[in-house]
Amino acid sequence: MKTIKINPADNVAVAIETLRAGETVEVEGENITLTSDVPAGHKILLTDLAEGENVIKYGYPIGHLKENHKKGDWVCHDHIKTNLAGLLDYEYHPVGPNELTNPAYAEWFPQEPLTFQGYRRKNGEVGIRNEVWIVPTVGCVNGIVNQLAEKLKQEVNSQPSTPLRVVAYPHNYGCSQLSDDHENTRKVLRDLVLHPNAGAVLVVGLGCENNQPDKFEELLGNYDHERIRFMVSQKVEGDEVEEGMKILRELYAIAAKDKRTPIPLSELRVGLKCGGSDGFSGITANPLLGVFSDFIVSQGGTTVLTEVPEMFGAETILMNRCETPELFRQTVSLVNDFKQYFLSHGEPVGENPSPGNKAGGISTLEEKALGCTQKCGKSAVKGVLPYGERLSVKGLNLLSAPGNDLVASTALASSGCHIVLFTTGRGTPFGTFVPTMKVSTNSNLAKNKPTWIDFNAGTIVEGEPMEEVFKRFMQKVIQIASGEPTWNEKKNYQEIAIFKTGVTL
Repeated sequence: MKTIKINPADNVAVAIETLRAGETVEVEGENITLTSDVPAGHKILLTDLAEGENVIKYGYPIGHLKENHKKGDWVCHDHIKTNLAGLLDYEYHPVGPNELTNPAYAEWFPQEPLTFQGYRRKNGEVGIRNEVWIVPTVGCVNGIVNQLAEKLKQEVNSQPSTPLRVVAYPHNYGCSQLSDDHENTRKVLRDLVLHPNAGAVLVVGLGCENNQPDKFEELLGNYDHERIRFMVSQKVEGDEVEEGMKILRELYAIAAKDKRTPIPLSELRVGLKCGGSDGFSGITANPLLGVFSDFIVSQGGTTVLTEVPEMFGAETILMNRCETPELFRQTVSLVNDFKQYFLSHGEPVGENPSPGNKAGGISTLEEKALGCTQKCGKSAVKGVLPYGERLSVKGLNLLSAPGNDLVASTALASSGCHIVLFTTGRGTPFGTFVPTMKVSTNSNLAKNKPTWIDFNAGTIVEGEPMEEVFKRFMQKVIQIASGEPTWNEKKNYQEIAIFKTGVTL
């Protein structure tokens, strides 16, 4: 098979491999002669189309042609213009319950409740990691937290037992911010400190920052004072690194006693993310995550979809899957508020695909969105979260955050996700503060970047049945939740990035 037509309504097919001008390919029984070379992942026109007519992929318009094109033409970002523009009024047309709760692939799911090996915390929450974290309230103390982390690593790595991972999370904020930016910083840092993947946390403040340590401590609410400690550097008499090490040694000794126990999969919270997408994202890795998302929901667990700008063009699919009219209204606000954010900065709402996306075969934001939203399967939307807020509802949730990979992944982790499943066609090494599992959309990427990619979904387009890929993927995620490190963890690629919208003082 050299091409795939995703939906019967489509007027384009996708090249599975690089094809040459003059080559004839069969698409659903019809022979199509190519008028030019077509790179893998890119689109071939299946019929003559005139300027202004819509290109259909995934069964939906992904934009319109800028000029006339013939059957067999290669059509890419140079030839297609987005249909997106400005804010929209939406109507609620809820999808029927049978379509939401009974996807055909549900018969693949294990019927018995499954478990993973996790850490049960004192407050009842569950973690899939047991790490010691050092978190600054303000960027001015980044050097201190980095030095503390390195000194503690040196100490514990010299011990005969397997050491806990020690991670510092420097950032640039905590001062010189106003309004939403200030509160977003405080919320994300709060979420980080309270995250159950941490067995112990040292919060390091300066003392004169806007994010005052005592006020930040109040934001934590009723927290575990044994495992979360504070150090305000300006109040330390003498060497703050020496004082910090005393606290860290105590914290490390407490966390080192924790043991994994069986935890129902219903308590797993999974973030869904894509980045460096290509023409195969909506055919292989994203649909695989969609099946897995529906599986987790069927087990009573939680999945979270974000990247609101990458919903533009496919947002009505999500809106109509909202369980209630109120959730529909919240999703409309989620989308239109982000569009207004773009417009308030004088930016068009449809200018999204990156150079890498375009090189991989994605031409417009609609095309990207229709592939992106497949990551959340067919389940009903149960919750809608503002940026920085923590999960309170099980099932599929939508989260407000931009498409930027590190900002969005940090937001997913901040909401309470234990792991981020990250599909990519171009590849990326980064990770946020929870395990960031990379899923390749094509086998070439998995082959060329074996120390980036944790799972290859490219075999789907090569003929491996989705059912078999899903079963292998399900086991892999459970293994990672039970302690198997992802490549970003093996490489110590763990960072945070906080969304900023306003001025810097």
